[in-house]
Amino acid sequence: MKKRSPVQVMTKLIVLVKPLTGFMLLAVLLGLVGHLCAAFLTILGGYGILSVLGHGPSMAAVGACLIVCALARGLLRYGEQTCNHYIAFKLLALIRNRVFQALRRLCPAKLEGRDKGDLISVITSDIELLEVFYAHTISPAAIAFLFSLIMAVFIGSFHWLLGLFALAAYGVVGIAIPLLISHLNGDSGQKFRDRSGDLSSFVLDSLRGLSELQQYAQGRERMAKLTEKTYELTQVEDRMKRQSGRNRALTNTVVLVADLGVLFLSIWLYQKNALSFDGVLIPTLALFSSFGPVIALADLGSTLQNTLAAGNRVLDILEEEPVVEEVSGKPGTAFFGAEARNVTFSYEKEQILTDVTVPIRPSTILGISGRSGSGKSTLLRLFMRFWDVQEGQVCLSGRPVAQINTQDLRQMESFVTQQTHLFHDSIRNNLRIARLDATDEQIQAACKKASVHDFIMSLPQGYDTPVGELGDTLSGGERQRLGLARAFLHDGPLMLLDEPTSNLDSLNEAVILRSLHRERGGKTVVLVSHRASTMSIADQVYTLEQGRVC
Repeated sequence: MKKRSPVQVMTKLIVLVKPLTGFMLLAVLLGLVGHLCAAFLTILGGYGILSVLGHGPSMAAVGACLIVCALARGLLRYGEQTCNHYIAFKLLALIRNRVFQALRRLCPAKLEGRDKGDLISVITSDIELLEVFYAHTISPAAIAFLFSLIMAVFIGSFHWLLGLFALAAYGVVGIAIPLLISHLNGDSGQKFRDRSGDLSSFVLDSLRGLSELQQYAQGRERMAKLTEKTYELTQVEDRMKRQSGRNRALTNTVVLVADLGVLFLSIWLYQKNALSFDGVLIPTLALFSSFGPVIALADLGSTLQNTLAAGNRVLDILEEEPVVEEVSGKPGTAFFGAEARNVTFSYEKEQILTDVTVPIRPSTILGISGRSGSGKSTLLRLFMRFWDVQEGQVCLSGRPVAQINTQDLRQMESFVTQQTHLFHDSIRNNLRIARLDATDEQIQAACKKASVHDFIMSLPQGYDTPVGELGDTLSGGERQRLGLARAFLHDGPLMLLDEPTSNLDSLNEAVILRSLHRERGGKTVVLVSHRASTMSIADQVYTLEQGRVC
């Protein structure tokens, strides 16, 4: 995780407000005027006392101003909160959209092996926490700054010492205390968010493996581990809440001292004949009634740590650099063969492929065999350009894949992995992912080619049958055949099949292979498998051992 200071995190989060700058300025204006109205309700009460004593404006004028300020305060407060929450929830939607775009850009290289539970925590609870920042931090901070200046000038109009004292009090409550609390909290907010993500991941993992936990009687041990992780999270949260209580006590103490301070200072100035009676009463009441905006900032000193930690985790995803950048703007490419030429590739320091050359002639079935871990699947992923090679070239139609438009590359290739992912939806919608505009006839034709149509029609709801979460209601072989049907529906000229029959028995494997050989319609097929029987339909077979062609 990238280390950022709180100021850096806030700056980057504020930049995201740019599309809604107008609403933010309106929220600041409404909030500023609203807080001034609230403060002057008390101040006008002071002028009412002066009116009774015969030293101030008429009671009618004071009463009229009180009514106007009271009504305006309610309306302005409503307007400010409406603007702030519109900004917050609009931005949360924009941020979620940007996060999903970032995940799409990072996939699959940067997300392979990434903790899915932690990602879910970022997308849900971390982004949701940013509502506090956008609705209750940015405009309140601007309002508190402007409000403090205006009130300091107003109080200072009676005597410059009073104005200076008020400005210092505002600074201590609104700036010094939040900075102090933030420093004392340290990285508690980051620890809380990290442990929250870890707990979410553990719960998700436990739910997915519930049947195995029951089968091997490990439920009690897993529950103990869950309790331990929950306790660790609550310990961090408890420390944060205790610090929040100390923050509130410190803030209230400083406010009380400041209120007494301005009272004693104004009395002292009155005794020195530097102030009249109204110069004692009005500034004192003004300071008493004007700490609301800066107290809101002081309260953020503890809660903001959690929010900024969440923002830091969101920024990590938004600013993550992909392993492979998408290509666009290049001339279009038509498929007429492919080739891996002297390819060397490593995952970080682990070398997977060494000087591999595999030509793929059009309209043929090429088999790639070898033991597990020999680099077969990696080679297919290089044709998909999930990663770039360190040495050599991977080419389609004579052009390196790094110089082909990503959209064209995906359109030319149909990739079937060992594990077919199915969404919690109907069979029809799961197949339509391969081609959104596919008709029912095209879907059925693809399923017939994959020898899965008859099975689907035997289900109570046919193609509208829901498959359950991760396709749990189907067997591994049925999921694999649906993955092959997707490839046929996508209709790319190059089919990359990674162990397409690994979950099938020999009888069903023969049916699939016969269908693949008969129904491929002139497509080029690269067939990866460790089974000798699967290689029976290949026109040519290459064997990979320890990352080299034998």
